[in-house]
Amino acid sequence: MNHFDYRGGVLRCEDVALSAIADAVGTPAYVYSSATLERHYEVFKQAFAPRDILVAFAVKANANIAVINTLARKGAGADTVSQGEIERALKAGVPPQKIIFSGVGKTEQELAFAVQTGVHQINVESVAELETLSRVAWALKMPAPIAIRVNPDVGAGGHEKISTGKGDAKFGVSIEQALALYARAHSDSHLEPKGLAVHIGSQIKQLAPLEAAFRVMRGLVEKLRADGLPVERLDLGGGLGVPYFNEPAPPSPAESAAMVGRVMDGLDIGLAFEPGRMIAGNAGVLISRVIRIQDRPKRPILVLDAGMNDLLRPAMYEAFHDIKPVREPTAPEQAYDVVGPICETGDTFSRDRALPPLEDGDLVAFLTAGAYGAVMASTYNARPLIAEVLVRGSAFEVVRRRWTVDEQMALETIPQWKES
Repeated sequence: MNHFDYRGGVLRCEDVALSAIADAVGTPAYVYSSATLERHYEVFKQAFAPRDILVAFAVKANANIAVINTLARKGAGADTVSQGEIERALKAGVPPQKIIFSGVGKTEQELAFAVQTGVHQINVESVAELETLSRVAWALKMPAPIAIRVNPDVGAGGHEKISTGKGDAKFGVSIEQALALYARAHSDSHLEPKGLAVHIGSQIKQLAPLEAAFRVMRGLVEKLRADGLPVERLDLGGGLGVPYFNEPAPPSPAESAAMVGRVMDGLDIGLAFEPGRMIAGNAGVLISRVIRIQDRPKRPILVLDAGMNDLLRPAMYEAFHDIKPVREPTAPEQAYDVVGPICETGDTFSRDRALPPLEDGDLVAFLTAGAYGAVMASTYNARPLIAEVLVRGSAFEVVRRRWTVDEQMALETIPQWKES
């Protein structure tokens, strides 16, 4: 469920007309619904009740501190993959003890920052990282809480670029390495091995691959405990998909929780999850204005003021986003090619898309744009960095103002070379 619907002839976010936001803020702009963010978090959390779990929102899905704060006030933690994301989570009010630090390329500086911050755990993804973290913890004279990230050789996800659990992926260590690394960490006085972690992909639409990966994780826990090594927790990652258009619904949190309950039945262990898209995806839209309609022999081209620098997913993943006019349609649909203004052929959102008749200046909304939208935006073609807006009921506020070209250039200098 989301809180975007037509009322009074206009598409609204909660009680605010998207046209009113466009008039006040300009376009393109991202608009997020507080009610949807909160509801999706609660639905996920309650699906596992009465088991108490850590829900660590995947900051990479939407790093706006207002969005993170909305979830933190409901009790969410944060899954982070850089020092910058840890800093954003802390700024947004996430307690350090609810922050998970993942990623294959953590630097010594980032590891030191995480240890000093007192994060919940650092998900170690290689032998070399374990050795580096041991040195960092020794130098700081502070123990480092860790989980070993396992690559279970189970692939899943909506696109090959977001499948992370196959054996040849860059993430995690093999099952055999995980057993050895955990034992090694247990013998290191500078490390505090807490458990294991796994994440096999994003936009997963079936439970079978998740169940296969989780059964591997249970087996590892039982093996480590049989060897006399304590294992307190399992981080089972995220990855549940969301519907981007009229397609079969992905598994619900309730269905996922029931599967986890079956797999983990009788195993006394703490659980953490890292949902991102499932919480934020349907909580946001991208509003854009039609610049012009270009006639073509096959079908007209709808040129928008939003480009691939604002919403990269279609160009990067061939992703589909439903597009709706902000003014409620009354006429039959026709086919358009929908493109942006960027000087790239790849700046094409969709071809042969059925939409109601549109005119210059009309507003449209890309749905399910709350995850991997603004966070992947850029200033390519020297365009202003897109604005973000958060809605609560009948109120809205700009939570990231548009970053102008003048502000971009203020970070640059022209060298004053001396003539030789």
